[in-house]
Amino acid sequence: MIMLAIIRPSADLRSNYNEIVNISREQKEPVFITKNSHEDAVVMSMELYNQLVGRQELYGLLDVGMDAIKNGQVRHYREAMVDIRQQIEAQ
Repeated sequence: MIMLAIIRPSADLRSNYNEIVNISREQKEPVFITKNSHEDAVVMSMELYNQLVGRQELYGLLDVGMDAIKNGQVRHYREAMVDIRQQIEAQ
């Protein structure tokens, strides 16, 4: 399903804050705020914000992993598990 961008003028943000926030929560989409017909800001629910931040963190970790593979900084799963178990037992 293709979602169209939700765009509202800044005057709506001032006068219809609750409505705009509810739209973002219900649609699970950001609401783009315009000022003088130009993009100005984005309103989104905390749930959506946390999803976006989590996704960015995941992409960062995947980049680190891909760099490690590229640079030969990997080891077999079993070797890593042996080290982890030893560290746990040492505590």
